[in-house]
Amino acid sequence: MSASPAPPAPAPPPTGEHPLRSLRVVKVVVNAGVGESGEPRTKAEKVLQMVTHQKPLATRSRATNRDWGIRQGQEIGAKVTLRGARAREFLDRALDARDRQLDPDSIDRHGNFSFGLADYTDFAGMKYDPAIGIHGMDVCVELGRPGWRVRDRARAHRPLAPSLRVTRDEARRYLETELKIKFLE
Repeated sequence: MSASPAPPAPAPPPTGEHPLRSLRVVKVVVNAGVGESGEPRTKAEKVLQMVTHQKPLATRSRATNRDWGIRQGQEIGAKVTLRGARAREFLDRALDARDRQLDPDSIDRHGNFSFGLADYTDFAGMKYDPAIGIHGMDVCVELGRPGWRVRDRARAHRPLAPSLRVTRDEARRYLETELKIKFLE
């Protein structure tokens, strides 16, 4: 009777970190605040729609400020929230407009980061439209890990475990390796 073949050797453990420790872009929020309603806010909406290819939402003031002539509830800007592949694609285009450079102080203690763009014509392929004028925008990016949704879901809401939180150093390493960002020191 012949001996059965030996079982194959177990595969070596994969190199790198555990898949549940990997970082990803959770969402990107693009905001254009103009401080007044009417035509300037409509133009800001057009700019956000041209840049993000998604319909913007009006942002409203939270309080009345008589010095600035703003009433509570008045529409004073526009914003767009992007998630998934659209968020990553827009983020790549926005970072290219900034030459893939960021200030290290733009990363907060939770690993999220923000930056501004002075004009929509900084994006590749965008041409200046005199009817719209010059409009800038703020880009806010939230980074997270798989399991991050525990904090935001409606059912079985739980606080975020410390092991799921993203630190400033982890976010910086992710930005340098995955998004090829150079930090201005």
